[in-house]
Formats: sequence, structure tokens, C-alpha cells
Amino acid sequence: MDSKNSNYYAILMAGGVGSRFWPVSTEDFPKQFHDMLGTGDTLIQKTFNRLAQLIPEENIFILTNERYNDLVFEQLPNVTKRQVVLEPAMRNTAPCILYAALKIQKENEDAVMIVAPSDHWIEDEAAFSNNVKTAFDYCQSNDALMTLGITPTFPNTGYGYIEYDKSAMTEIKPVNQFREKPDYDTAKSFISQGNFLWNAGIFMWSAKSVISAFKNNQPKLYQLFESGYSVYNTEFEDDFIRDNYEKAENISVDYALMEKSDNVYVIPATFDWNDLGTWGSLYDKLDKDDNANAVVNAKTLLEDAHGNMIRSKADKIIVVDGLKDYIIVDKDEVLLIFPKEKEQDIKKVLQNVKANFGEEYG
Repeated sequence: MDSKNSNYYAILMAGGVGSRFWPVSTEDFPKQFHDMLGTGDTLIQKTFNRLAQLIPEENIFILTNERYNDLVFEQLPNVTKRQVVLEPAMRNTAPCILYAALKIQKENEDAVMIVAPSDHWIEDEAAFSNNVKTAFDYCQSNDALMTLGITPTFPNTGYGYIEYDKSAMTEIKPVNQFREKPDYDTAKSFISQGNFLWNAGIFMWSAKSVISAFKNNQPKLYQLFESGYSVYNTEFEDDFIRDNYEKAENISVDYALMEKSDNVYVIPATFDWNDLGTWGSLYDKLDKDDNANAVVNAKTLLEDAHGNMIRSKADKIIVVDGLKDYIIVDKDEVLLIFPKEKEQDIKKVLQNVKANFGEEYG
């Protein structure tokens, strides 16, 4: 395998807030910049290193909000200013992907690229690289919008699904349609049909194909960003983006392109994946003690405690007696003790904390 093809690029998405991981993840310091798994690397560092196994490091672009610029350079000290693409306003995934794709195309019109979230967990990195390489090979010679789908392990209602053509016997399968997050019974029916995958939000395409898809499906968005093409990768780019970025529609790349295009394909991934979207999903990936407690950083004395997710600063002593299936997170001025079964409500709790005690706690 040619592991460092100069036409290979990556767009690493690192602009989200990750509010379901409050109080560790905050607007000033979101989850992708934390070592959520207790491995010694933050999520963005792990993702960058995973991509760098296949893609030249200088061709990995980090898309993030202006406010996280310093965090990116602190955690990825070898990247250059050219590689950090800053959004001056929150506008979902389609505008920033189009902007980065135009910059990359101007630099290398033969580029093929992966768009990947910065905060997901992937265990078998060799399998990941092989899947991406297969997609790149196809995208280099075909006008295709490609995605990686995850084989469902249970009827999850928190993910969108990808329905692919059942008759396709090849590794690369045509997509019939994207399906919104289902209710439980619908998710069960998806799984029973055998040709539905979880949408992991990992995309691959050539610069030519994705820009053409924006031109055809989102002409207004395309015109907005294409009008700055002459200044991209020059000293005048920042001024153009500052003046124009917030004019962009707030729209995801799924809605903008993937659900509207007829050249969409999926590869069923051969690696285990977790989107690390909630404390519960993190708990699933951590080592547990004999009573199914998962502990990050803390020193613990546990009595009659089962199924808890416990996290603190390094070496803090935490004593728990009589709690089952709780999230226990100690972070600076905030202590969260919350039932795992209600973890989807943490976003609401955060809003209440901000309303009662001030924005600085979120």
C-alpha cells in the first residue's frame, strides 16, 4: 500500500462543543481536546495520528471554530497555519467542507480526501486505513460521494441509518437512501432487513466530485464560497472569510449533498466504531472492574457500587457506596452525580446550570 500518496488529503472536523460530556466538555474547552479515554492522547491527537498512517501529515487540514485556534496548535504542535481552517461563525458541516474542499482543490486539483470527525473511537486502525484506501482508489477514477457505514449491533435510535442496494455483491455498495434517526421499532425493522448501516459521518470523495455536487445541489452556497476562490491560500483569504462566512446557510453535508445526490456509495466498515457522543458511549469503551464500574483518573473505594462511570482529575480519591448505574464526574467547581439512564438530559441540565449560576460553568 502506498501509505503517503501526495494526492491524499484529510479534513478533520474539530469545531463541535460536545455538550453531552459536560462538565468535562465546555464551550471553551470541548471534548475533542480532552483525553476522554485516559490513554494519554486527546481525541483530536488520536484522530490526527490515525489519519497520518495513510495521509501525509502536511495534507491533514483541521476545521475548527476561531476560538479553538490556540488549542489546536497546543495539541498538534507540528501543524502549520496553512492546515488550520478557522470558521468565524457556527454554520454546520456543509459550508466548512465546501470551503476546505475549494482550498484543497486550488492547491491540488487531483486531490482525494476524507472528512472525519475528530472525536470518534476506532480500535482497528489498520482496517480503517484499508477501508479508506479502497474508497480513495474508487473516488480517484469515479465521480462518487462515498461514506463508511457501521454494521449495527443493536437497534440504536440515536444514529441516522444508510440503506444500501441489497443486490450489490461488491464491497462498495450503491446507497438507496439516508434515513433519519428512527424510533425503536423502526430501528429493529432496519436491522432485520440486513441492508442498513449506521451513518458514522465519515466521507470520502475527490475534490472535483464534491465541489461539483455542491455546484449542482447547493448553487447559492457554492456561489458564495466560489466567489472567493482567487484569494484562497493567499494573505487576503481571512478578510474574505470574515466578511462572507456568516452569510452561509446553516446546513449539514448530509442534507446538502448526501440525501440529494445519485452518485452516493457506502463501504460497510470492517472496524469497531463508537461516536463517543455521551458518557454512556464512553462507558461502553472503557475497562470495567468486577462490578462493571469504569474509572478514569480517580483512585476509588467502592462499596455496593455497580455499573458506574467515574471520572475526576488525576489521583483524586472518590468513595462511592450504594450507587448503581450513575455518572460521577468531578471537574473543577462542578460535581455531576447523574443517572446513566437520563444521560440525554445532561444538555438540559447544562442550560439550567448556566441560567442559575452563570455562563462560565458551561
